[in-house]
Amino acid sequence: MDVGMTLPVMEPDLWAQDGTLEEWSRAIDSGPFSSLCFGERLAFDNPDAPTLLGAVAAWTSRVRLVTTVMVPQLHAPVPLAKALATGDRLSGGRLTVGVGVGGRDEDYRAAGADPSTKTIAGMTERVATMRRVWAGEHVVDAVRPVGPPPVQEGGPPILVGTLGPRTIRAASAWADGLAGMSLDLDLAQMAELFALTRESWREAGRPAPRVTTSFWFALGDGAREQVHRHLRHYMNWIPPEYVDALAATAGFAGTEAELRDQLRRIEDLGADEVQLIPTGSDPSQVVRVAELIS
Repeated sequence: MDVGMTLPVMEPDLWAQDGTLEEWSRAIDSGPFSSLCFGERLAFDNPDAPTLLGAVAAWTSRVRLVTTVMVPQLHAPVPLAKALATGDRLSGGRLTVGVGVGGRDEDYRAAGADPSTKTIAGMTERVATMRRVWAGEHVVDAVRPVGPPPVQEGGPPILVGTLGPRTIRAASAWADGLAGMSLDLDLAQMAELFALTRESWREAGRPAPRVTTSFWFALGDGAREQVHRHLRHYMNWIPPEYVDALAATAGFAGTEAELRDQLRRIEDLGADEVQLIPTGSDPSQVVRVAELIS
């Protein structure tokens, strides 16, 4: 099973020191990780995802770059397809695109996006347009098609980010796999989601999907408090009392040995990759995880 690492883009102290994201990116690329991941929000203090994609393409040379996830409805699909194709070219064909509907109305408002498009159908339509752009079709009235063409034939692989069976079944017609996320590391629920994904792709007559999952983590003394602090900042659209209740069991908080055991259990479920989500911006976390998975 592969292990990827997410950049700490949702951390409140990210901007306290210049160079944090570059330091993380270079450490991930030089370590045993399979991918460097980052997500998207608009009404928040995180970096802009398409801009960051260009930066991490320059800062790395080996790992796959994975968006976990971008919300196509927050963008015009043709410029988004161009930005992602550019990232694929700058990275030498290392891009995987995770997409999701998104659960925050404030991000739709910030983008000036139509809230009625916050649906599986709205996401599906935009993905179809992006794939047409990547195929070199004339999707607009112009002398030449929108480029550049991506390095990967047909465009970057697309993973669907969801916790819901309805979205998984719908996406089996066009996605290349699952960008899962576990809130509380319920292994039985995780196994059910993996099985549903493989069954849905098989019923759709599609190639076997790439099945990935992710979860928040913190290591060492004060690990649970670190997860709690992170979620209080990140989940700012949810009433604090609900966040506090979730934070008591959310993600992973423990020792390196315990994290190694947790990853082995997920590997036993048949996951292709786990993408760890940090709850702090200290680059030493990358080193500590690298040592335990080497």
